[in-house]
Amino acid sequence: MKGQKGQFVKDITEGARVESSFLVSRKETGLSKAGKPYLTMVLTDKTGELDARIWDDITALGAGFAKDDIVFVKGAAISYQGRIQLNIVDIKRAKEGGVSLQDFLPSSAKDPGAMMAELDGMIAGVKDAHIRGLLESIFSDKEIRELFTLAPAAKTMHHPYLGGLLEHTLSLCVLGKFVAAHYGGGVNSDLLLAGLMLHDIGKIYELSYSKAFDYTDRGRLIGHISIGVELVGSKIKGLKDFPEDLSMLLKHILLSHHGLLEFGSPKRPKTLEALLVYYLDDLDAKTNSIQAVMEKRGGEGNWTEYQRILERYIYKGAYAAGEPQMEEKKDWGAGKEPELFRKG
Repeated sequence: MKGQKGQFVKDITEGARVESSFLVSRKETGLSKAGKPYLTMVLTDKTGELDARIWDDITALGAGFAKDDIVFVKGAAISYQGRIQLNIVDIKRAKEGGVSLQDFLPSSAKDPGAMMAELDGMIAGVKDAHIRGLLESIFSDKEIRELFTLAPAAKTMHHPYLGGLLEHTLSLCVLGKFVAAHYGGGVNSDLLLAGLMLHDIGKIYELSYSKAFDYTDRGRLIGHISIGVELVGSKIKGLKDFPEDLSMLLKHILLSHHGLLEFGSPKRPKTLEALLVYYLDDLDAKTNSIQAVMEKRGGEGNWTEYQRILERYIYKGAYAAGEPQMEEKKDWGAGKEPELFRKG
């Protein structure tokens, strides 16, 4: 049996014959309108995910693999309700060691080492010695550092790929620096930066990402907000003379960063820094989510498929995609161009 990765999800088009390996991120039994059982699956690789079905011999074929297995499949790609779907005729679990997991898990397009180095630079620039010491204590911890470099930011909603948590965090830090400078002295920029760096730190233990992205038992029972507060509290205990008020304010940011009680926040934001972390986090998450949706195939014309999480369709026409129809460039002649176009 072949074990190597052949075709990638992004390259599969209607009518293609598919013989390749994928990660099974979902496996369920369905029932057709005629009452015939079938297997429905989601197959994943680093380029995306693909709906798949097994219509015949489901007992025999289905017994040979499980969710989170890497499998080698043979099938045909069809178009169903505007999406590519794979009808599988043969499927087998891939041999151990015959494949690389990096082919099957989506990853950040940015280099993880470079991103971590950028985060270290931001930590070094924190002026408050207590906050800087806490951040250094957390991000120099070997286990935390390795997991933080690898973890996705979410299972599906935003930055759902290896390195996604680090990419999301860096993006927030850039936004936070801009916002702190824009609003001036009313913002404690070091506390804001610490909150942005640590608000999702609990996700390194909430999520599992050695195969298909999922939640750990700890993640389902406790959740990343509580895990993060515990982690930060534990590190603070190991620091000398860390101010109690500062500990309280930082923990409040973590506890309130989902903004609303119905969104899972034990507390609503009650400080300026907590409010900024909530809005910036929501902004970056939704922006990444919408950008990912617009890059996917599917939908009709200028619109994406209906997005259940966002509860709306997303427009992806020329202007929405950042490609406005520009007027033909005029030759004004040296020194005659309007002031708007002159370089200072």
